[in-house]
Amino acid sequence: MDVVRQGAFDEHHPPDKELIDDCVHCGFCLPTCPTYLLWGEEMDSPRGRIYLMDIGLEGEPLDQDMASHFDRCLGCMACVTACPSGVQYDKLIEETRQQVERNHPRSRGERAFRGMIFSLFPHPRRLRAMRGPLRLYRASGLQRLVRRSGLLKRLPAGLEAMERLLPDMGSAAPVPAVTPAAGAVRQRVGMLTGCIQRAFFPQVNAATARVLAAEGCEVVAPPQQRCCGALSMHSGREAEAQAYARAMIDTFERAGVDSVVVNVAGCGSSMKEYGHLLRDDPRYAERAAAFSAKVRDLSELLVELGPAAERKPLELSVAYHDACHLAHAQGIRAQPRKSLGEVPGLQLREIAESEICCGSAGIYNLLQPDPARELGDRKAGNVLATGADLLVTSNPGCMLQIQASLSGRGEKLPMAHVAEVLDASIRGLDPSALGVRNHLR
Repeated sequence: MDVVRQGAFDEHHPPDKELIDDCVHCGFCLPTCPTYLLWGEEMDSPRGRIYLMDIGLEGEPLDQDMASHFDRCLGCMACVTACPSGVQYDKLIEETRQQVERNHPRSRGERAFRGMIFSLFPHPRRLRAMRGPLRLYRASGLQRLVRRSGLLKRLPAGLEAMERLLPDMGSAAPVPAVTPAAGAVRQRVGMLTGCIQRAFFPQVNAATARVLAAEGCEVVAPPQQRCCGALSMHSGREAEAQAYARAMIDTFERAGVDSVVVNVAGCGSSMKEYGHLLRDDPRYAERAAAFSAKVRDLSELLVELGPAAERKPLELSVAYHDACHLAHAQGIRAQPRKSLGEVPGLQLREIAESEICCGSAGIYNLLQPDPARELGDRKAGNVLATGADLLVTSNPGCMLQIQASLSGRGEKLPMAHVAEVLDASIRGLDPSALGVRNHLR
């Protein structure tokens, strides 16, 4: 792409001046911004970053200091929820990150680590190939030995964080290409099986398909589907994200579905933005907008349909964690609570500072491990304060982040996805089985 630099940014979709000018610098965003809460630095707040975007448009160069403030943003979008002026910070930071990715020279170590992440995480087959070695690493006792030896402290911070976040891998058969509806078909839905979800949380996908089928949906999960592009989009890798989006649109168009259901908050928020991502593509712009209009989070679709399957009691207390890309990016807060509230015997408990990110934020906890760890510890403390039997959320990254923080405190708490709770209720399972794989050491 041949573009001309003017100040910090090139001419290909720099941050929109009109959107920048919507910010009146009132400060309502400050109490909800994780990095501002940690450091109290103006340039690490949403309005501070918007100021940097503005002076970048006016000619200020994109130097290391400016880039670092953009890099330290989690992209949690809590500021979007808090803003009384309707500032579209989500679009501003996305455009800015694309500029940083194209125009800011990173160190060799940064390039290598980011390259490793993007050569692995968006590729389900490569992730699945890691399951065996990772199971052996944990089951053999090698992980305990490595952690006790202090060897991890000698690794780069990102690699140490990656080891700390290793999941307890669930087991389940792959979701069938088609799962028939129980009874009359209310909808034919496509299902995103995801990358991390498919490789490390297959039981969540299995539960999602069962719940949808029980609610009268014919579930289509195309086996050839690829990554949705969320990590690439949130990291400023525009061309890569667009390629993934085009492939995803093609796949589900061929499937001929009424809706596309997603059980990962970050994936869902990105797929709902395909229309914006592909706005310049004459072949895909309209198709992308139509596709995005079909995308639904699992709890969103369940509330739209209304319950059909009987819920059996689950006598337990549940702390529900709002994933940022569900609550802030998609505005979905009431639906998962309503779905959980329809389970007899289940007590829903709210977590203090629910609007504050847990520090996962896609790959933020790998690229910015120190602030991510602080935020994870803060969230873990608030989760434990609920006294709940189970932590429930709608995003695997949040599960891994909070799990690691609890483990670091020597605490144990089982975790489950919303789909797993609903599945257990519909099937009449013993609630003690929920989250067993995530009991912490």
